[in-house]
Amino acid sequence: PVDCSFSRGVCDWKQDADDDFDWNPADRDRGDGYYMAVPAFVGHKKDMGRLKLLLTDLKPKSSYCLIFSYRLAGERVGKLRVFLANKKTTPVWEQNKGRDERWRTGKIDIFQGAETTNSVTFESERGKGKTGEIGVDNVILISGLCPED
Repeated sequence: PVDCSFSRGVCDWKQDADDDFDWNPADRDRGDGYYMAVPAFVGHKKDMGRLKLLLTDLKPKSSYCLIFSYRLAGERVGKLRVFLANKKTTPVWEQNKGRDERWRTGKIDIFQGAETTNSVTFESERGKGKTGEIGVDNVILISGLCPED
């Protein structure tokens, strides 16, 4: 597996220059490193912040599983979407509210056809709320299809 978490990851993360705001590091509760977050009060309603994971060396015609932790905390906090580079217009994963403040796990299958996916984008859309945050952590890429729960 390739560890793309933010504290010690070996992956190449880039802030999108054409979006409305940046994702920022936030300290974990347990104090062991940090995760990336967008506070609910940043920007205006419907503004977007994109954090891109650049993927290199993925083999064509193979499958991978992207596993990540996410949290949507707060009333009307907004949306978290994930896009693959070769399908720019349609998110492959989307979540628009948290049932509670807890961290959950997201999984996305990445199929490499002749066209390889060279990046994954985490997009945060600002909601109406003024408290809480959208957070992403523990991003890991493994070979093969995602395991069932």
